[in-house]
Formats: sequence, structure tokens, C-alpha cells
Amino acid sequence: MTETLFTKIINGDIPSYKIAENDQFYAFLDISPVAVGHTLVVPKKPVDYIFDLEDQMLADLMVYAKKIAKAIEAVVPCARIGIAVVGLEVPHTHIHLIPINDVGDIDFKKQRVELSHEKMSQIAKEIADKLK
Repeated sequence: MTETLFTKIINGDIPSYKIAENDQFYAFLDISPVAVGHTLVVPKKPVDYIFDLEDQMLADLMVYAKKIAKAIEAVVPCARIGIAVVGLEVPHTHIHLIPINDVGDIDFKKQRVELSHEKMSQIAKEIADKLK
């Protein structure tokens, strides 16, 4: 598979608001968030379609996303963390973790939240600190 936008982010060729990473996964804030704290969790291995992941990788991705979701929930006031997998925007498996208070809060067509670089950095740091 060719290098994707997410591969470039993982490799540090494109900056990101990184929350966490391990040997398999990378989590970072979405730069065009649906809500404050909207985070993407991606496997480092660039597999296009989530259901083409090996079973263990898919299971590990969900467990990793759970840890990230709990950290987001501790920082961003919300009823819960919604999860979405669309898979059409970037040909690299990714999970959207979005703080929600209502089912309508996961709507990729609504106007995105605009946050300053400083605010995005602060949110990423606060979420990352909850993982420690």
C-alpha cells in the first residue's frame, strides 16, 4: 500500500496534536473536529479498510481506542464518547472518537469546531496526561 496522509502524520512528516502512540497505534486530535476533543485512532500499519485488518489487530485497535476514549471523557465534559468508522476520507483505517451528548452530535456534515493552535495543544496535552 502506498504512503497515506496518516502514515505521514505517524512518521512526523506532517505535524499533529498527538495524544498517544505505541508500537501498533497512533492517536491524535482531528484538525477539523466535529466536537472539542474529537480524536482519531489509527493503526500504524496502513490498511485501507477496517474489516481487512487481521482479527487480533482489530481487537487491539478497539482496546487501544477504549483507553483513549476514557482519557477524552475525563477531560471533555460529555455524556459519552461516540465512535464512528466511515473509512472513505483517507485510505487508512481510522476510528473517530467524538465526545457527544446526543445522537445528532456525530454529524460530519455540520459546521466544524474551530480552535486555536494553543487550545488544540492544550486539549491534546490534557488528554495525554490522563493516560499516564
